[in-house]
Amino acid sequence: MNDAPSHRDTVLVVDDQPESLRMLTDTLEASGITVLVATSGQGALDLIAHIVPDLVLMDAVMPGIDGFETTARIKANPASRHVPVIFMTGLTESEHVIEGFEVGGVDYVRKPVNVHELLARVRVHMGHARVVQASTVGLDATGRMMLSTDMAGQFLWCTPLAERAIARLSPGWARETGHLPPQVRQAIERLLQRSDTPGSSLRIDFGQNGEELALEFVLIAQYRENEVLIRLNQVDPAGDAVRLQGRLNLTEREAEVLLWISYGKSNADISDVLEISPRTVQKHLERIYEKLGVETRAAAAAIAIRSTEV
Repeated sequence: MNDAPSHRDTVLVVDDQPESLRMLTDTLEASGITVLVATSGQGALDLIAHIVPDLVLMDAVMPGIDGFETTARIKANPASRHVPVIFMTGLTESEHVIEGFEVGGVDYVRKPVNVHELLARVRVHMGHARVVQASTVGLDATGRMMLSTDMAGQFLWCTPLAERAIARLSPGWARETGHLPPQVRQAIERLLQRSDTPGSSLRIDFGQNGEELALEFVLIAQYRENEVLIRLNQVDPAGDAVRLQGRLNLTEREAEVLLWISYGKSNADISDVLEISPRTVQKHLERIYEKLGVETRAAAAAIAIRSTEV
């Protein structure tokens, strides 16, 4: 029986010094890693246009386009933005470390390179990058509006639906910019001050011409050591309720109940919003389950989210 070939880790080494390139190539290949080589920043960019590696080892100082500018361009490219970049810098070049982080580097090693330290850092950062990519792809597939920031509110990634929702609030915004619009960043910073209270939320209203539109940012959890996961709810009660009623054959009140279920609200919250008793909310919900052919709140919410897409 023939086994399918497994993925082989690929590292791009960018360095204008032949001796350094040879040492790094031999070390990485001896560990089972495929090595791509570029002797200039422009060469690295040309290569990445055809092959996106799992990680880049970047020399900080090179003639022409230096390592910092090369990294900035790698991070500006949607196809390679996720690739971790580890800088290589001389022992006395501390200012390069700061500049490397500012343009998107994830780590650095000092020259002359300690090969054991290098391999450890390469493995760690490739593994972390795969986890982030897998998480983002998985959330994309579920149709969720999710975004992630660090604990200071710096943007890390978001799903396509979240990107479209934020762009509606701030026309022209795209996740490839690498940073959030100021009003979104400020809202998230305020939200993170409540980081000990998962479920906390903040709302930004942006309705125009009489529309009641808003983005609600709901803190889900601290995802990793310095990463938090935030759910976005695009709140358009009037428009969404009409769409649910028409598309799912619901009564007006059933559509309103399902709408707030899709916004992540509890029966008690819905009772307050609609000014009906929690028992009445539950009765409507039971009829909604029957009409939609589902048995759980989550399944009903998923149908509602898909059905309110404009």
